[in-house]
Amino acid sequence: MQLTLHFLFNLSLLIVLLFFGLIRAERTNNLRSVQMTAVAYFIISLLICHVFTYPLSDNILLDLRWTPIMIGGLYMGLGPLLGILTIFIRGFFGFDFGFFSTVIFYGGVTLLCWRISPWFIKRSSKQRILFSVGLTLLFGIFQSIPIEFINGPYLVLDVWLAYLIIQPLGVVMIAVIIEETDKTILLRQHVVKSKRLEAVEQMAAAISHEIRNPLTAANGFVQLLQVESMPKEKQVQYLSIIKSELKSADRIIQDYLTFSNPYIESMEQLNVHVELQDIINLLQPSADKNSVKIITTFSTIEMIEGDRQKFHQCFINIMKNSIESMPNGGILTVETESTPTNVIIRFQDTGIGMTREQLDRLGEPYYSTKGEMGTGLGITVAYSIIRAMKGTVYVDSTVGKGTMFEFTFLSSSSFNKGILENDKSVVTSI
Repeated sequence: MQLTLHFLFNLSLLIVLLFFGLIRAERTNNLRSVQMTAVAYFIISLLICHVFTYPLSDNILLDLRWTPIMIGGLYMGLGPLLGILTIFIRGFFGFDFGFFSTVIFYGGVTLLCWRISPWFIKRSSKQRILFSVGLTLLFGIFQSIPIEFINGPYLVLDVWLAYLIIQPLGVVMIAVIIEETDKTILLRQHVVKSKRLEAVEQMAAAISHEIRNPLTAANGFVQLLQVESMPKEKQVQYLSIIKSELKSADRIIQDYLTFSNPYIESMEQLNVHVELQDIINLLQPSADKNSVKIITTFSTIEMIEGDRQKFHQCFINIMKNSIESMPNGGILTVETESTPTNVIIRFQDTGIGMTREQLDRLGEPYYSTKGEMGTGLGITVAYSIIRAMKGTVYVDSTVGKGTMFEFTFLSSSSFNKGILENDKSVVTSI
C-alpha cells in the first residue's frame, strides 16, 4: 500500500496548492493575472509530482503527473507545454526505457488533450467532469497493464488502486473545485452586471428628473414672457429665474460629464482661500434662503496644485449639500489648516447628520441621502475629483448634530517637490 499512500500525499499537496492559487486569483480582477496564476499552478503541480515520484523499479517511476496534465491540457489547452516539461524533467532521471515510454505516451496524450480542448470547453460542467474521469480511467488502465507484465502480479493491487482510484479521485476533486469556482465567478460577474444596469437605470431616471424640473420651470416663464403687456420689472425677474434654472440643468450635465471623465488634464497653482471665498460668495444667496450662516476660519495663505474649474465644482457640491442638510437654518463652518506638507479643508455643518449606513455608502455612484429627490452625482463627482487631485477624504457625522467633511491635499511646495523627485528618479534610471 506504499504506492497508494504516496499518491494520497501527493494529491493532498496538489489540493493545497490549488487553494493557494484560488486565493491569489481571488485578489486580482485582472484576467491576464488570473491566467498566469493558473499556468503557474499547473507547472508547479507537475514539478511537485516529479519530485514525489515513487520508484517501482530501477527504470519505472510512478507519480500523479497525469492529473495536472489532464486538467491543464483540457481546461486551458496547456497540453504541449506540460508535455515538453514532463519529457524534459524525466530526462534528468536517465535515458532509459521509462524515458522513451514517457516521450511516446505523454507526448501523444498531451497533443490529444490540446486538440480536444476547444471541444471540451464547450461541454457542460457535468460532461467535462465525466469526460475527465473517463479519460483518466482509460489511460490509468493503459499505464497499469504494462507494469503488471514487467513487474509481476505481486504489485498489481497497489498499482491498480493508485491509478484507478487515487488518480481519478484527484482529477474529480480538482475538476469540481475549478468548475465551482468558475460558477462563482460567473455568478459574481452577473451580480456586478445587474448592479451596473440598475445603476444606469437609476442614473437615467434621476438625471432626467433633475433636468426636467428646471427646464419645465424655464419653459413656463418663457410662456409668461410672451404676454405683451407684462411690466419691464417682471420681465427682468422672469429672465433671471430662467437663467438660474438653466444653470441648474447645466450643473447636472457638468456633474455627469465629470463623473464620466474625472481626470485632470492641466494642473495650476490654486490659492485655497481665494477659491473658497469665490465659492462662498456664489452660494451665499442659497445660504441666506435657508437661513444658514457661513463662518470662515482661514489660516495662513495655502497653495495647492489642481484644476480651478473642478475644484469649484467639487466644493460647490459639498457646500450645497451641507446647506441643504439644514432646512431650518444653522451654521456652516469652513476652516483651513496647514502643515509642513499638507493643506486641510474642513466643512462642519449643524444639519440633520447621517447614519452609519449612509456614511458607508457615501460616494457610491447614484446613491443619494435625499432618496428620490437627488441623483447622488454631487458627492460622487466630488470624491472622484478629490482622488484625481491626489487628495483624501474623511467624513464624520452624528444624526441630529451635523456632518464634518475633511479634505487633505498636498501643499503646492510638497507637490512640486514630489514631481522633482520623480523627475530625478527618471533621469537616474535613464
